[in-house]
Amino acid sequence: MGRGILFRRPNKYDMGRVSGRVLRERANMSFCIVIIFFAVFFVIVLTEIFLIDQSSRSRNRRPHSHQKSNYEDAVIIAQHGEDYLVYQGIAEEGRVGLFARPQYLLPNQLSPFKPNINVSIPAKDGIWQTVVGTRYKFFVFSAYYDWRTTKLIRIMGATKTRGPDRVWCLFWYNASNTTHTVTGKVKVIRENWNLKYSACFVLCPIQGNTTVPDSVSIMGRSVLTPSNRLIVNRATGNKKIQPTPPPDKIGICVKPLHFAYNQTLQMLEFIELNSLLGMDHITFYNDSISSTTDCILRHYMRLGRVTVLPWKLDMASQREIRTEGLFAALNDCLYRSMYKFSFVALIDLDEIVMPKHNDTIQEFIEWMGTRINTKNTGSFSFQNAFFYLQWPDDKSLSNDPFESSLTTLRKTRRRLKLHPHKQRSKYICRPEHVIEAGNHFVWEFIPGHGTVNVPSDAAILNHYRVCEFGGDDCVKSVSVVDRTAFRYKEKLVKRVREKWSQLRQECALSSIEDAQVKKRIVKKLDVNVEKFR
Repeated sequence: MGRGILFRRPNKYDMGRVSGRVLRERANMSFCIVIIFFAVFFVIVLTEIFLIDQSSRSRNRRPHSHQKSNYEDAVIIAQHGEDYLVYQGIAEEGRVGLFARPQYLLPNQLSPFKPNINVSIPAKDGIWQTVVGTRYKFFVFSAYYDWRTTKLIRIMGATKTRGPDRVWCLFWYNASNTTHTVTGKVKVIRENWNLKYSACFVLCPIQGNTTVPDSVSIMGRSVLTPSNRLIVNRATGNKKIQPTPPPDKIGICVKPLHFAYNQTLQMLEFIELNSLLGMDHITFYNDSISSTTDCILRHYMRLGRVTVLPWKLDMASQREIRTEGLFAALNDCLYRSMYKFSFVALIDLDEIVMPKHNDTIQEFIEWMGTRINTKNTGSFSFQNAFFYLQWPDDKSLSNDPFESSLTTLRKTRRRLKLHPHKQRSKYICRPEHVIEAGNHFVWEFIPGHGTVNVPSDAAILNHYRVCEFGGDDCVKSVSVVDRTAFRYKEKLVKRVREKWSQLRQECALSSIEDAQVKKRIVKKLDVNVEKFR
């Protein structure tokens, strides 16, 4: 009997109790797992919020907020809204603990760190130098003391277009043999065609009564030994007395010469015709030129009529940066010419600013001043007129080999319709009124200045080139004969002939007939364009 009770078969009631207990245990375990998951998630969220809050407060804490804002910050960003990248608070180098507040340097605040100064590094001007300690390519070319609004050292450079590296400026003082480090600000120049790299400004603020440095180095990390050192141009400038540029002196800025440029006749024509137009000096940037072109330019350098700066930028043209970094060259030339010339023209070798009623650009500017108020004029814009090289030569020219070889005399037929201003237009500006120069127009002026769009009956830009979209279809455009350049024909032919004869042996120039063949892009024209003769 007892044995039967001990080993009796479980009934349905007993099995139900066991099953219910198991289910309750599983439910309790699942609930605990859910609670633990949410607890961990909550801790993670709180940690992230805490870190973000600490970082934000560190960035937004501005001990100098009562000071007047830098013009570049207040005006450029607020009024123009351009794609400048400005670093105002930047984490210093060094490790930061999980809950530690990162340290930041504000603009105009001296760095507490002392770099490993390489006193043997020479200060240079007008040559590309590498910036050490950056993730991407970063080069600097020249430095200028700019006191027109806020005191700063403005550096011409080239770096990453989007998200450039942060940088520091090391100021060098020769007299006291001391240095100071301040936070730099990178401002990407607007015209970059969305390529990986772009020309840029590096702005190094000068606080209060701080002395203007003799030279400056740019570093990707404030504790590294600098790999560059730039002479600060105009470092002796008196900020209280604005220098006055020489009256009636006009310079020209030309983008970098490349592809082993060897159009010697075009070079002579460009220099001499612009001289007849009243231009005093031309600044070139040499990426790659032939030995013959180099010889010609050295001749003009000895005469003080030309400056040639080396331009070897380690960035792939058109793939990494626009046309050899031309916007860095244009802006360098702008600041290099500032206070040396009253006006500067930014044009190419196949372009000539051609007044309609005046012999020189000086006379043109004076003439414009009698018709409009040019007191606040920062630049004069000239509409582009294409003189396509595929159109036939002017029939009125003689058989003189020089007269029949000069492009501005051979090509007198131009497209009737001009491009509107800001589209292929070029300009002559007053450098001291400009902050950022573009290829076809000024991007930014000092407040209170602007552009005058010159009417086409007063002056235009003669642009001598082949069809811009390839082929010869451009010759079908409605055209008109424009012989305004003939005003300079006799003097121009004489000058070029004399220079060619003078330099032929020294620079190993070929015969003018050979140069004529080399210069002409199209030797024979289709009979269908005869109607344009």
